[in-house]
Amino acid sequence: MRWGILGAAKIARTDLAPAMQLARGTELVAIATRNAAKAAPFQALTPGLRVHENYDALLADPDVDAVYIPLPNDLHVEWSIRAAQAGKHVLCEKPIALQADQIDSLIAARDTSGKLIAEAFMVAHHPQWALVRDLLAQGVIGRLEHIEGCFTYTNRDLGNIRHDPAKGGGGLRDVGVYPCITARMATGAEPTRLRSDIRYQNGVDIFARVWADFPDFTMSFYCGMMQQRRQNMIFHGQDGWIELTAPFNGPVYGDARVEWLSDGRLHMERFNNVNQYALMLENFAASAETGTPFACPLELSRGNQAMIDAIFAAAGSSTS
Repeated sequence: MRWGILGAAKIARTDLAPAMQLARGTELVAIATRNAAKAAPFQALTPGLRVHENYDALLADPDVDAVYIPLPNDLHVEWSIRAAQAGKHVLCEKPIALQADQIDSLIAARDTSGKLIAEAFMVAHHPQWALVRDLLAQGVIGRLEHIEGCFTYTNRDLGNIRHDPAKGGGGLRDVGVYPCITARMATGAEPTRLRSDIRYQNGVDIFARVWADFPDFTMSFYCGMMQQRRQNMIFHGQDGWIELTAPFNGPVYGDARVEWLSDGRLHMERFNNVNQYALMLENFAASAETGTPFACPLELSRGNQAMIDAIFAAAGSSTS
């Protein structure tokens, strides 16, 4: 699968472009950016890379099969649809939309064009989450009672796009989506009631606490972008527990382990040799080319965005 990238965002440079070098059957062939300096690192990684000066030119490139979109959040829906209409498969950064109902237009564009459109939730492809899902399904910790999670990092640069409310900034859309998507993936359940407390600064959420009721268990998590970085997920059952020490971006964050207590014994499996971005790209290509079900279809993304929407609504209006 021959890839083009719309824009030269940091995540494309540090994670996705290198993963395209590792993923089987994957090649980065083009990037669209007017800034030659931003294109240079991609050209160093991929000699012969074509640089288009605008996004439309890349979409018109006949040698591009699929497009990765790491643009500002408010542009995701528009350019995902335009890319599919141009005959390209689309892998778009999260959040793929700013409201759940916007994803309906993406589903329609996918079904009309016949092209795969999906949100780049790399965690959906990480084997540690497949293990957690299997452990829960097998009942190794008994009845699941509660999930706890957190995801925080530090970004105090007020000029950064994550601090821009007009661009869909804020911590919930950036990192709060991960406790939501992983809890929903691991259990197959959807929340029935939500409570939240959100702290805003300059119009964007910088810290949020969330309490969720699911049909058979409860969940609580916090997320933020002005705190020391930390991430963790715990699934607590009647007879044991499962803990992920780097659930979202290990081993960049730290030692990626799944530990679980079952039948009074502690078990552990490490996952430090996994590139979840490369796995996502390989699975995306397989799904686009053969119709194999993708681990994170737009319907799963819509449910996640609905949960984020509900979290915002439960906290009431924002205060800057």
